[in-house]
Amino acid sequence: MRIRSALAIAALALLAPATSAQTQQPAELSASLSWSLDDPAFGGWSGLEVSPDGRDFIAVSDKGSILTGQLERDADGRLSGVIAGELRVITHTDGGPLPRFYTDSEGLAADGNGQLFISYEAKHRVVVYTSARAEDPADLPAHQAFERMKNNGSLEALALGPDGALYTIPERSGAAKRPFPVFRFKDGEWTRFARIAREDEFLPVGADIGPDGRFYLLERNFTGLFGFATRVRRFDISEGGLGDPTTLLRSTAGTHDNLEGIAVWRDPAGLMRLTMISDDNFRFYQKTEFVEYVVPE
Repeated sequence: MRIRSALAIAALALLAPATSAQTQQPAELSASLSWSLDDPAFGGWSGLEVSPDGRDFIAVSDKGSILTGQLERDADGRLSGVIAGELRVITHTDGGPLPRFYTDSEGLAADGNGQLFISYEAKHRVVVYTSARAEDPADLPAHQAFERMKNNGSLEALALGPDGALYTIPERSGAAKRPFPVFRFKDGEWTRFARIAREDEFLPVGADIGPDGRFYLLERNFTGLFGFATRVRRFDISEGGLGDPTTLLRSTAGTHDNLEGIAVWRDPAGLMRLTMISDDNFRFYQKTEFVEYVVPE
């Protein structure tokens, strides 16, 4: 999602005090680093996938771009740098670049065999691609509820389960107290799989299913002058839906930029790592950053 309150964000960049993540939580901050490229298409990163060894990544922007690269790590596995590969435009179903209103790519999932899935929140849809080059696209069938979703507030989070089922959540539920629906694509159709209670100001912006088979939800709260607060919660998955959430991370506003993409993987020590990327909204007073937390088992 592109945050449109430019004056408010500019003010927070100038006035917000430095803060740190809260410590009374399972997740521990491992690394945070800023990243940039001299390319006008760089920015707006909203979806993220990381390889099982934490070395390779794919990111999509909300302006219809895709980028592959490598994450550099020190001897202890701590994130230390980023090596960018090719930055490309995502291909439309007609073979050309994505047209206007089709470019708002938000959620990203990869199946480990080369296929990519990308969710979009302007023209509400999920598209499957044959490779990380985001070529040869095919639209998945849509749930009838997708048509009624809000522009700039629909299919923001996307995750892929080990059985090949896709899960997506809109950023907006449609009312302040209305639960967020979780849709599942399995056996060729979307169904309403679960609901997540809407109890505060946090909104879903990213999701992943970890190697432990659990559902990880990245949420964001824009607090105006004080910046962005981040929350990550974990849910058990069963055929009956999602279990009660466990909060792994909740940062104070201003700790990180606008984190929107999340990838969950297990490091050689057996610990779960939450790797996240921020959407800078193509604003000079924001930044792209990779942030990584470790979740002790």
